[in-house]
Amino acid sequence: MKTLIHPTAVIHPGAELHPTVQVGAYAVIGEKVKVGAGTAIGAHVVIDGDTEIGECNQIFPGAAIGLEPQDLKYDGSPTRVIIGNGNKIREYVTINRATREPEATLIGNNNLLMAYSHVAHNCTIEDSVIITNSVALAGHVYIESKAVIGGVLGIHQFVRIGRLAMVGGMSRIDRDVPPYMLVEGNPSRVRSLNQVGLKRAGITELDQGQVFQTLKKAFRILYRSGLTFNQALEQLELLPASEQLQHLHHFLQLSQTKGRRGLIPGRRLGGRSDE
Repeated sequence: MKTLIHPTAVIHPGAELHPTVQVGAYAVIGEKVKVGAGTAIGAHVVIDGDTEIGECNQIFPGAAIGLEPQDLKYDGSPTRVIIGNGNKIREYVTINRATREPEATLIGNNNLLMAYSHVAHNCTIEDSVIITNSVALAGHVYIESKAVIGGVLGIHQFVRIGRLAMVGGMSRIDRDVPPYMLVEGNPSRVRSLNQVGLKRAGITELDQGQVFQTLKKAFRILYRSGLTFNQALEQLELLPASEQLQHLHHFLQLSQTKGRRGLIPGRRLGGRSDE
């Protein structure tokens, strides 16, 4: 099979493209780029640096991937971007490579990065994440699987977004977002359990709804009980065990360790509940 390359595309002879890769008009692909089978690269896309892109990705016009990090500490080291399979990277998305060798900016599988979103150096995005239009991720942000990030917002460097969390549009995210929670506002607050996301992920069906009910109880303990953080963690340990509760508990503990920014607080309702 012949590689489907538009005659106006500029591809370095050292680049490694699978024969099924499609490349649109005026795209530019650098020497150290590797692209897997079935990936489609749109018009005017720029891919440079030590960048590895997996199979069946769609990269839409104007995206820029693998360029130098926007970090004054960067000294020209050969850092990387590694992207998995089945991702959709929409128009004018920018994904920068990492700052120091041998670090990498990492994007997993089946993610949707909508138009004009920015993924800075050393970020990690796991799998099945949705990042909406005009979202800016600062350096070292980590987003766990199946999180949804609303549009036109910024995420502070070193922040971690938990699994199946939902972040409302136009929020300011300067601390960690716990798994399974809905966060929004400026300043941001944990507003409720992300019930829609949990339902879509099938969590409401697990163990005949027991896991979902346990997560609801965990939310109330954390954000409605008036307990201190440590007291709340102790109460979580008394709830029926599940992988989801264990992940939440572990995330909360790690959020307090050195190098992390702590947790976004809950909403004060004067005794009333969102649930």
